[in-house]
Amino acid sequence: MSVTMSRTKRWINMNSQKFNPDGSLKAEARQKMLAKGMSPAAIDDYALRGKQEFDEWKHLDETNPEPWPVFTAYDFFTNEEKRQFNPDGSLKPEYRESELARGMSESWLDEMERRKMLDVDHYNRLSTRYAEQGINFGKEQMEERLASSMTYAQRRKQMKQDLRNFEEPSSLPFDKDTPWF
Repeated sequence: MSVTMSRTKRWINMNSQKFNPDGSLKAEARQKMLAKGMSPAAIDDYALRGKQEFDEWKHLDETNPEPWPVFTAYDFFTNEEKRQFNPDGSLKPEYRESELARGMSESWLDEMERRKMLDVDHYNRLSTRYAEQGINFGKEQMEERLASSMTYAQRRKQMKQDLRNFEEPSSLPFDKDTPWF
């Protein structure tokens, strides 16, 4: 499932101390800048550039909405967990029955369920909190998972690309003695 997300929401979140939700400079921010000795012309220029940036993001939101793939906690369950648990973290009745028949204690099954439901609840809370800031938590988690599953050859290829994009070598995953090409 995919919806769209507002770029302006992220912009406001990042600039909320100085700018209003409509992209205009806050009066308090203007006063602080004046108190620091900035000229009114410089403040007006700063406010204009901020408003133009906001309007540019707003225009993009209206003409080319950003896709927002929706991931649930269930998308991050392992295959084994998907066999055991429902999307809300509760144990599947058939799994519970089979494990009880195999001799597993009811209290341990309840504890498994409690822990998984806490994990799902935690994921949902984080996802909601991040979405309020304009950040797709599920997408970031999925990208992180995919990146960590890359092979050595794939990571090396990505690193070569990062170097071509002038990334700082010390920020890359291999040490300085690794031959780049």
